[in-house]
Amino acid sequence: MHPIKKEIQAVFGNRLRIRVSGILIENEQVLMVKHNHIGMEGYLWAAPGGGLKYAESAHEGLQREFREETGLEIFIQRFLFVNEYLEPPLHAIELFFEVKQVAGTLQKGADPEMPQDAQMIQEVRFLSIEEIQQENLSNLHQVFRNIPKISFILKKKGYYYSNN
Repeated sequence: MHPIKKEIQAVFGNRLRIRVSGILIENEQVLMVKHNHIGMEGYLWAAPGGGLKYAESAHEGLQREFREETGLEIFIQRFLFVNEYLEPPLHAIELFFEVKQVAGTLQKGADPEMPQDAQMIQEVRFLSIEEIQQENLSNLHQVFRNIPKISFILKKKGYYYSNN
């Protein structure tokens, strides 16, 4: 097993995590983060977000995660849906929100929970529906699989379950 995968399991595995993620759509494209060393082919595209800290609200956590991963400041517009992700040793309850950029410059950030030599973020950029549809489904977070157009993500409601 790759040393970074071991580090990911040590930091995030074998416990339930509460995560927050933001759906930011601009010009018919959705902002996504490409994470190394996870997913079936070694990477996974997902919405910006991450784990909540103790005593941090979902809104505070999502704003912090956006700053860390993308360099952007956001306004949280509304709650969208819940996704439960279970692929042992990883297990997360993910809260998805629609967000709007209010400041900052898009840049590739870092995950402060991971050592500098084991960073997971490979790329941060806006993807069109065509780019998303060209990806192997196993390289996309469950909520971005099989969507006919970007705006469909904002129509999701309720509870989803994924166990890649």
